[in-house]
Amino acid sequence: MTLNNAPKSGPFALPVPPTTPPEGYVFDAKGRMVPASAVRPPEALEDQTVRIALGYAVALANQIHRFFSHTMADFEGFMMTLEEQYGVTKKGAKGKGNVSLTSYDGLMRVQFAVADRITFGPELQVAKTLFDECVCEWAEGSRPEMRVLIDDAFRVDKTGMVNRESVFRLLRLSFEDSRWRRAQDAIKDSIRIEGSKRYVRFYVRPSVECPWQAVPIDIASVGRVDQPETQAEETGDE
Repeated sequence: MTLNNAPKSGPFALPVPPTTPPEGYVFDAKGRMVPASAVRPPEALEDQTVRIALGYAVALANQIHRFFSHTMADFEGFMMTLEEQYGVTKKGAKGKGNVSLTSYDGLMRVQFAVADRITFGPELQVAKTLFDECVCEWAEGSRPEMRVLIDDAFRVDKTGMVNRESVFRLLRLSFEDSRWRRAQDAIKDSIRIEGSKRYVRFYVRPSVECPWQAVPIDIASVGRVDQPETQAEETGDE
């Protein structure tokens, strides 16, 4: 019950027990040595299946990590060359937003993007209180969708996070009530940018008249049986 082809290097690795059990023994989930002969055949087969799958998964994850690093290095090298061509003196200014590189024939595209990691501070709860005051006072003349919109924006998911898109949707609604405007200000003040994450996406198309089709480097995307044939829009990840 061992895996000889386990990846030996990379950011991802399979767990290795602190000690190697004697020949004919294995460790159970409590760290106890158990005779291999005492392991039921279905459990031994399950163990083997998991170890084989994880061996390939970890190796693939490390390969994708290296691929991403090399792709970003190539992109940064291209941008540096471009900066030198136009005499840019401030080096390393990556900037925000999307940059798309397209092949000369227009059939292949690589899109690089930077997305901020956003969280909300305690001002968000103040905003909810003000929104609630408005809706309660407007109850007779307000549409019920407004209550649903506010509840959805401040509903906490399993990870303890609120719905960012729904919160930002409240910023696009304009009302004359000063409490509503103060609530919107509280939302803006609550925004915390804790860093950024880089993305790279790949697209191909058989001809310039056809929409772009995403090249998925994602097990969930590859495994979907209802995967659409084409993806016309280039959307960001959440």
